[in-house]
Amino acid sequence: MTNNAGISGISTIGIPVRDQDAALAFYRDVLGFEVRVDTPLPQPGARWIMLAVPGTPVTVSLVAAGEDAEVGVETGIRFSTADASATHEYLRGHGVVAGDLLRWPGVPPMFRATDVDGNRFEVVEAQG
Repeated sequence: MTNNAGISGISTIGIPVRDQDAALAFYRDVLGFEVRVDTPLPQPGARWIMLAVPGTPVTVSLVAAGEDAEVGVETGIRFSTADASATHEYLRGHGVVAGDLLRWPGVPPMFRATDVDGNRFEVVEAQG
């Protein structure tokens, strides 16, 4: 199939946040993401912040919440882990709101969690 649009991949996924510093601390210090970009934007107090799981190409961007970007959303993001149970325990131990660890036949173990702004994401155990 030809890609006439010229789109070559997924580079970053925006997550709306109230406080970019608090969100940066969560994604960097709790989830262990590395900061790829943290630079001021032309608007006063605005920054462009991109983080990623070390060694992976896709980033998350911490977008200042506003009229067009409200916090407390289902992000649709599914982060992967080698051990869902250990990650679940680690996150809960660090004060992260994480739902029950789900184990369904034929489906990898997973759970839902929220960031400091109530944005929801899932963590799914990688298969294979």
